[in-house]
Amino acid sequence: MVQQLQPTTDDIFYPESDGKPLADNTLQFELITTIKYGLEALFKDDPNVFVAGDLLWYPEQGQPKINQAPDVMVVVGRPKGHRRSYKTWVEDNTKNEE
Repeated sequence: MVQQLQPTTDDIFYPESDGKPLADNTLQFELITTIKYGLEALFKDDPNVFVAGDLLWYPEQGQPKINQAPDVMVVVGRPKGHRRSYKTWVEDNTKNEE
């Protein structure tokens, strides 16, 4: 008897890049970075506000095709720090505020 193995959530690949450019032109890039760094400055004293730019966000576990890469994202209730992507289920199910 042959049994087909189902992939576990640990086996699912979540890419760190969508291959799309951050901005289409210099003005758009300037605005994105100005907003991102302005938000970081606004929340600099709050250790539980995560601000990121152009980070792949996966809202549903096991569904890597469902993703977004907002130009800027703010997540209240999550610590600052570097991430390779934002997986909602890893982050205590805290969703970003686009």
